[in-house]
Amino acid sequence: MGYKNAKCVLPQHVLCAVQEFIDGEYLYIPRKEECRKQWGEASRSRQRLLARNREIAAGRRNGVTVPELAERYYLSVKAVYKILAAMNRN
Repeated sequence: MGYKNAKCVLPQHVLCAVQEFIDGEYLYIPRKEECRKQWGEASRSRQRLLARNREIAAGRRNGVTVPELAERYYLSVKAVYKILAAMNRN
């Protein structure tokens, strides 16, 4: 996300209206609801975590212990159990 100068992108009458409410301060304008992306969609973090979680579930099915999985993936034992429970729900 980058900042743009409102003077360069807004018509003068809109700029004057905005300045009535917030003069010289930063203003965040959220994306339209239909343009919003889900968490991890742009960086592919969601896909990487899903792949990792599938590997963890497959490892458990193949007899790898939960403490071993926790150490292998740098997670707590509790986090591995949560991942396994979530993967079983799906």
